[in-house]
Amino acid sequence: MIGFLSILAVGFFLGMRHATDPDHVIAVTTIVSNRRNKARAALIGAFWGVGHTLTIFVVGTGIILFNLVIPVRVGLSMELSVGVMLIILGLMNVAGFLRSMPAGSMETAERVVHSHPHSHGDSIHNHSHAHQLGGHSHPHDHPPLVWMDRIFGKAGLYQYLRPFVVGVVHGLAGSAAVALLVLTTIRNYHWAIAYLLIFGVGTIAGMMLITMSIASAFTVVGRGRQKFSRRLAFASGLLSLGFGLFVAYQICFVNGLFTTHARWIPQ
Repeated sequence: MIGFLSILAVGFFLGMRHATDPDHVIAVTTIVSNRRNKARAALIGAFWGVGHTLTIFVVGTGIILFNLVIPVRVGLSMELSVGVMLIILGLMNVAGFLRSMPAGSMETAERVVHSHPHSHGDSIHNHSHAHQLGGHSHPHDHPPLVWMDRIFGKAGLYQYLRPFVVGVVHGLAGSAAVALLVLTTIRNYHWAIAYLLIFGVGTIAGMMLITMSIASAFTVVGRGRQKFSRRLAFASGLLSLGFGLFVAYQICFVNGLFTTHARWIPQ
């Protein structure tokens, strides 16, 4: 019994540590960079963790119980999906920043254009605002996430679907490594599967702490400084884009996904 409890404890804390992997942190940072509500940030982390745990458990259980062998190119493709996902998340943040850029103060004989920050829920962006002779217009320039908020907001849980999907993709990339590690240390199948579940619970807890910390940091650093806050979100997008391109290059060319000598070490 003591041995079993020790395995569960190790699984939980290794799961928390697993949540701090650079690609995980970069991905969720791009998602919560425009969020200021710590409770919602924690939910985003929880949904990421649930998606990650689901994939780890399903694939890992298949490897443990049925001795599934993942072909090299399939494994590389699973890891490439993380790079592609990081690129997409980064592009979304960069596009959101560019769309929310202030139009600047501009006065002409016919109109004055300026911009001011707005928030929808806990997402912060800018509206362009034009004053014209004989009229008053208020064109809204929404970043992609706010545009999606307006269309799908009534769906309730839609905003948590993205971190869930991101977690599923991360789980695909890491499931083989976790399952193989379990097989080399735990011979009892029941204990091994229990370890996967506890590992997942630890990952969920760790990611909730990370997303809450990120949201708090963005709130403190960007309080009263909307431009600086937007730049932080922009920086997180660039970081995600750059890291995603690096991961894709490593998998496609260094590990040889698109060559005749592919090699894959689950990690």
